[in-house]
Amino acid sequence: MANLKNSKSQSMGLHKEVLTGRTQQVFFNPEEAENFFYYGAYDVDFNKRTDIDAKNLTCAQLNDKLHALMKEGYGTVVVKNPQGKHSLGVGILNKLNLIFEGSLGYFGVGSIDGPVVRITGRVGWSCAENMMAGKVVIEKNAGSCFGAAIRGGDLICKGSVGARTGIDMKGGTIIVGGDAGAFTGFMMQRGRIIILGDVGINLGDSMYDGTIFVGGKIKSFGSDAIKAKLSSDDVFWLRRKLKVAEIGSDFDVTTMTKVVAGKKLWNYDALEPSEKKGAI
Repeated sequence: MANLKNSKSQSMGLHKEVLTGRTQQVFFNPEEAENFFYYGAYDVDFNKRTDIDAKNLTCAQLNDKLHALMKEGYGTVVVKNPQGKHSLGVGILNKLNLIFEGSLGYFGVGSIDGPVVRITGRVGWSCAENMMAGKVVIEKNAGSCFGAAIRGGDLICKGSVGARTGIDMKGGTIIVGGDAGAFTGFMMQRGRIIILGDVGINLGDSMYDGTIFVGGKIKSFGSDAIKAKLSSDDVFWLRRKLKVAEIGSDFDVTTMTKVVAGKKLWNYDALEPSEKKGAI
């Protein structure tokens, strides 16, 4: 500790900057349109369509093929015979209409930013983990940790999902047409979860912020998860969101239970004013 001031990190100036709250965020101006896209992003045409047969391709080969097709300008790609392979369609940071005709294994379409994905079958654990933007629709059921740590976009499962759906989610919207397992919304920080069916034990356990809407029965609440009043704005938003998502458009959202954080577990009163934000 005595030599801290003479350390290499000190000489590099790494201790001079003081990080406070959200001041390190960068906001772009309309004139900086080139910064809205990732370096090396592809210019694709949604009307330019092709198919891939994934039957004899490995995960890496298929993902490489997707990037090669985007580089050639293809904006709509249909993947046939995915056969439940793991980690398909991950890391797509580009506009793309991507359709999987079949089921995916674990970690499907993770860390994406921008594509619209439709999966006609089922998905395994951690579908769309760390999703940043875009839309993912699963026609059947999904496994545990559905939408883990997502930051944005719409993640929709028309069937039921497993435990820990939305764990550590930081934004975006998760919509489930069926039931959800235990610990749904565990440690969620922001965003909204809509469950039209029933939910298992410990709903919203240790959630920091965000909102969960449940249309069916709740087996039990987790630590610091509490009921809140469903407002007229909530009802308007739910109806619009379900209509756009093409799921549960005739569901009576006025009967839903709204669940939020009680804000008793995290020394909430000690936070900076800029950090005391409501659900988004």
